Amino acid sequence: MTEPSRTMPDLSALLTHTSHVLSTRMSAAFAGSGLGITPRGFCVLLHALEQERTQIQLAEIADLDKTTMVVTVDELERLGLAERRPSSTDRRARIISVTPAGAEAVAAGVKVADGVHREALEAVPEEDRAVLLRALTTLHEGHLSTPVESERPVRRARRPRG
Repeated sequence: MTEPSRTMPDLSALLTHTSHVLSTRMSAAFAGSGLGITPRGFCVLLHALEQERTQIQLAEIADLDKTTMVVTVDELERLGLAERRPSSTDRRARIISVTPAGAEAVAAGVKVADGVHREALEAVPEEDRAVLLRALTTLHEGHLSTPVESERPVRRARRPRG
């Protein structure tokens, strides 16, 4: 029996593998940075610093389940980088507030994350970088922006988070 030949490149395999390797490089860079935070903690702090957000909102942005988000915020509080506080607009809601030490960690973390991204982009020929970013952004904001419902939902692979 002959194996069917593919007519299109395996975009799923290319994106999945590339994302996984980029995540491992990011984890290693944060681990070696001396900041004491993971990429997950950095992500939560970064988005909490942008504007007042609840733990639920931050979990959605960072693609974290409820349990992982609680553990992450507990760790950030223990490190003195964030605090749970009442919202200024809704007293029933609690927001994640970034401390001055947390803001310093974000500033340093941006340099770490930018370095990992810079190295990855530098592995692509210079004339192709803008095209790659434009194509990925187009997919991210367009056709692949929202998961579709399915009878058999796809389990999302969790990226290594530190």
